[in-house]
Amino acid sequence: MSLPDQAMEQAAPSRPPRRTPAGDAAWGWLIGIVAGLLGLGPWLVSGAQLPLQNLWGAEVVPDQMPVSLLPLSQYELTTIVALLTVGGAAAGLAVRIWSPARRRLVAWCAAAGVLVVQFTAAVQSFTVLDGGLTGGTMASLYFAGLLAGVTASLAAALVAHLLLCSRSRSLAALGAGLMAVPFASWAVEWVVGFVGHINVPVAVPSMAHWIPAILVGCALAWCGLRPARRAAVWAVNLALLWVVPALFISVNYVLGTRVLAGDLQEMLLMSRQILAATLGPHGGAAPKVLLALVIALAGLGAKSIAARQRPDVPTSPST
Repeated sequence: MSLPDQAMEQAAPSRPPRRTPAGDAAWGWLIGIVAGLLGLGPWLVSGAQLPLQNLWGAEVVPDQMPVSLLPLSQYELTTIVALLTVGGAAAGLAVRIWSPARRRLVAWCAAAGVLVVQFTAAVQSFTVLDGGLTGGTMASLYFAGLLAGVTASLAAALVAHLLLCSRSRSLAALGAGLMAVPFASWAVEWVVGFVGHINVPVAVPSMAHWIPAILVGCALAWCGLRPARRAAVWAVNLALLWVVPALFISVNYVLGTRVLAGDLQEMLLMSRQILAATLGPHGGAAPKVLLALVIALAGLGAKSIAARQRPDVPTSPST
């Protein structure tokens, strides 16, 4: 090779090695596994001991309950929803931020990684639960009800993952709205995991009350209102902010009432009454929806001002 050729070869910038499909798939699996563990994190740091069970076969104190990777209990159903859905959402958000060339491959590998972690946790937890419950119809119904709740939560985690990793800004904003309330519950569980239920500062629930509204407002401001069909995302997200907290309150109250245990008709009646009360004008949802709307509109205004101060660059907004 001549000297000029050597000089040109040395001066040429080195190209980064091209990532292979197998490499992208491996990174997707890793993202999913880490995200799944992150979702379970608040429960794991608390010690991951199965909550006391009303239908447990032996008299035990809380410290004697076995290790369970999920807090299987009728009193912890919304916590289970938060732990599982945040794991799926975290994986979707990571894929969206990375935005790899093989996005679909990475997204499904990440979903598989999350599912492996969550399915393993579910199998271990239900094995422990099944080994300690008393026999009988009530125990079977209790087990089946928890299994249905966990299965639905796994499906919701997959939906959150696919929405947040989507190329569409509208779908990603919709995923953020869907996850706003579970994320707030998940954040509170971190505090509970470190200090316990009794020692949670009074300010924590008060702050968590407004977290969903802030998240929804920021998501809507990021989504924008152009094209006009994005107005539907605004309507759905604000509706979710109104309805989902009411559902969480209703589920926690009804399933936490031992007086109604086993009386499905009374439980359904009470759930409808509580849901109607929390969705009504005195349920406290209106201030949160208003705050989210104010944040969204303020964000749109700030984006408009910033756009006027920089040169016009033609852009094609994603759907």
